[in-house]
Amino acid sequence: MLEILAFILIGLAIVIVTILAIAASRPDDFRFARTLRIAAPPDRLFALINDLSQMNTWNPYALRETAGTSTYSGPTSGPGARHDFAGPKSGTGHIEILEATADARVLMRLFMSKPFQADNRVEFTLVPDGDATAVTWAMSGKQPILAKVMTLFVDCDKMVGRDFDEGLGNLKTKAERG
Repeated sequence: MLEILAFILIGLAIVIVTILAIAASRPDDFRFARTLRIAAPPDRLFALINDLSQMNTWNPYALRETAGTSTYSGPTSGPGARHDFAGPKSGTGHIEILEATADARVLMRLFMSKPFQADNRVEFTLVPDGDATAVTWAMSGKQPILAKVMTLFVDCDKMVGRDFDEGLGNLKTKAERG
């Protein structure tokens, strides 16, 4: 009986070490991005992104959170504008605008403390495309070993990409309505 238990523990240790070794070989950084062509001028889109309260009218993460708390601080828009949030669906954290280039780019810092700690960059770029604008929503950051292990079992690009696609679709609807 003790021999069987020893073999099981050795086998389990081998599986864990193998998973950790594979995860450790994964990249230290991640980047997810989605782009959508929206029939609206860059200035209209910029206003819906550069003001976090406006952003949260189309942001799927904010729209899903019906039981949480939410506060805004700093300027209404642009660098220093900040949104703190806490809720069962959104987790706990804040997003803050770091840089804004009128009608072209907004760079943000997304800091999460729950359900896990993360410190990521969120970037929106707006590129004129004929009578429309190509809007790219991207997120990047460091991947600690736990996140690397998770990527072995969960396609994070697909999971986050689905939310970015939904959000860009919401932005498209809002911006094209004018």
